[in-house]
Amino acid sequence: MRRVVVTGLGALTPIGNNVNDFWNSVKEGKSGAVNISRFDTSNFKTKFACEVQGFNPLDTIEKGDLRKYDLYTQYALHAVDEAVKHSNIDFETLNRNRIGVIWGSGNGGIETFQEQVSEFATGNGIPRFNPYFIPKMILDIASGVISIKYGLRGVNFATVSACATSNTSIIDAFNHIKWNKADMIITGGSEAAITTSSVGGFNAARALSTRNDDPKGASRPFDVSRDGFVMGEGAGAIILEELEHAKKRGANIIAEIVGGGMAADAYHLTGTHPEGEGAYLGMLAALEEANISPDEVNYINAHATSTPLGDVSELKAIERAFGERKDLYVSGSKSMFGHLLGAAGAVESIICIKSVSEDVVPATINTEVIEPSFVDKFNFPLGQSIPAKVNYAMNNTFGFGGHIATSLFKKYEG
Repeated sequence: MRRVVVTGLGALTPIGNNVNDFWNSVKEGKSGAVNISRFDTSNFKTKFACEVQGFNPLDTIEKGDLRKYDLYTQYALHAVDEAVKHSNIDFETLNRNRIGVIWGSGNGGIETFQEQVSEFATGNGIPRFNPYFIPKMILDIASGVISIKYGLRGVNFATVSACATSNTSIIDAFNHIKWNKADMIITGGSEAAITTSSVGGFNAARALSTRNDDPKGASRPFDVSRDGFVMGEGAGAIILEELEHAKKRGANIIAEIVGGGMAADAYHLTGTHPEGEGAYLGMLAALEEANISPDEVNYINAHATSTPLGDVSELKAIERAFGERKDLYVSGSKSMFGHLLGAAGAVESIICIKSVSEDVVPATINTEVIEPSFVDKFNFPLGQSIPAKVNYAMNNTFGFGGHIATSLFKKYEG
């Protein structure tokens, strides 16, 4: 099978609008939680989220095109622009029939859908819908817009597996290149779901933290006092490329992707399997594809949403797959920038890629008292990142419906 490498990264997050700022904030352990500014939260149980700050869509999008794109597509274009520049790609010199886009979003244009239906409901039933309503809303439009912008005619589709979405995108991209279906793929995901319907819906499902008196400390994975996740938004873009293709054009190779595991809990609509059955299978599949033993993995970026049941089930799965290992670093980066839903896997894959390329292990912030039954089983760095040798980093993502996606990155060796 062909080897697949990472040659470009792009990010737009609540703690940094580019990869450098984002990564520096991760290393410093910054929180992006703020009181929600998008709508009046007076009647909502949760009044805070991790919002993207200072985003200017005109940096990457023509003014006349803004009305055509929902915020989630705008976020995607911003992150992809950075990734393409970072990868130093000159598409004019490459075979664009062999370059594709696989992009994901869990909610797509949920803001557009909400606005249009609200206008219809309050407009005496007169159907005055925006002509761009459907293309702004649908989940595959970001993937399509990216391909149109760069003239890429290779494989092109969108993935959706709830909060495992963009990790699924990355694994699909990895597979297509490995199978010789493409030479390069722009992959990742974006989400812009800090809306009344989304926050209200997750509140109704009792999934969100209601620690309104301490927003910055609300996301606390593995902590005995955790009470739910903190909503986030943004985008992560990754350029995956076949190794020889990357070498031929003189690309800077950042890391290698060596495994992807997908599975299902097959258990509950919204809850994780209590023993982490799907998570275990996903991690096992990634290890098997990479042909490595569990003791070779140095760092796991856990899904770790800070929910009472979810965090424990994941730790059970990690213990089953890796045993008790005090040398295995496990952290929950959502403590800093919240849960980006469908974009979480892409942003957290960037963390894994930076971890193996720079030998840095990010910490979990806010957490003070780790679940007693696991505190001595793994190494949980808290507060700020630490220097450590990282040859392999694993990224876990799980979604409503029991969807599981685990990606595995390796330090690049020529």
